[in-house]
Amino acid sequence: MKRKKFLSTLFASALAVSMLAGYGNVTTFASDDATASEAADSTAETTDETADNEADAEQLMKDLTGTYQELWPVILDDQYKQLWIDDCTELVGEENAEGAYEKLASMVSGKIYGEEAVKEYADGNGVYDCEFTQDVDTLEFDGDTSTIKGYDADKKELFSHTYHYVGMEEIRGLYEFESDDTDSGEFTYFCIAPDTNDTTYHVELRYGSDLDALGQYDAGDYAYWLGSGISTDHDQEMVENCIRLFCTENLSEQ
Repeated sequence: MKRKKFLSTLFASALAVSMLAGYGNVTTFASDDATASEAADSTAETTDETADNEADAEQLMKDLTGTYQELWPVILDDQYKQLWIDDCTELVGEENAEGAYEKLASMVSGKIYGEEAVKEYADGNGVYDCEFTQDVDTLEFDGDTSTIKGYDADKKELFSHTYHYVGMEEIRGLYEFESDDTDSGEFTYFCIAPDTNDTTYHVELRYGSDLDALGQYDAGDYAYWLGSGISTDHDQEMVENCIRLFCTENLSEQ
């Protein structure tokens, strides 16, 4: 299972997700047998990749078993500011550390998303809302039953569904899951990064009712939103590791 960098794809690319497709018309000639053979090989590779992704998705759901709260209110708490400054100092120098910290913190502290954010960030200076949406305060994963549940701040259950793997999101390599229940509303689809407590000390995900819209980061109903969570059982070491990882992956020279 390959994980994506801790939000850095969003920063480094500035959401330049459009791609040039095709460069003129190219005509090639091949025998029918060669074409058939290539097609068969391609189909076999696709089948193998799909099976691997499905197995990885199943394992990811098991690895996520546990309960999560929003990440950034935890690790951006004032008590951890010096940790941020120390990590930034190692990477960009003492004179740039404070500025680097402020920039990193601002990029994940947005309060709007969707069409409102698209209009607000039309100049290209967008920041991300990394909160849980739809009044979700905590998310609970049960990998044995492939169940995801959500609770509000009063611990009231907002939803509970079992999910199955349906594909891969192309831009950031998120695993896509669909609810087994009808009328699941804004919890019909979950797109989950291959991040776990043991590997990246946090989780990144998106959920909603429109899978195509969830695959867009600078347009549509979910633009400029990527939910981030940390285990409700986190300890000091997990927080320190999470901060260090975020700084390293976004401030290290590429």
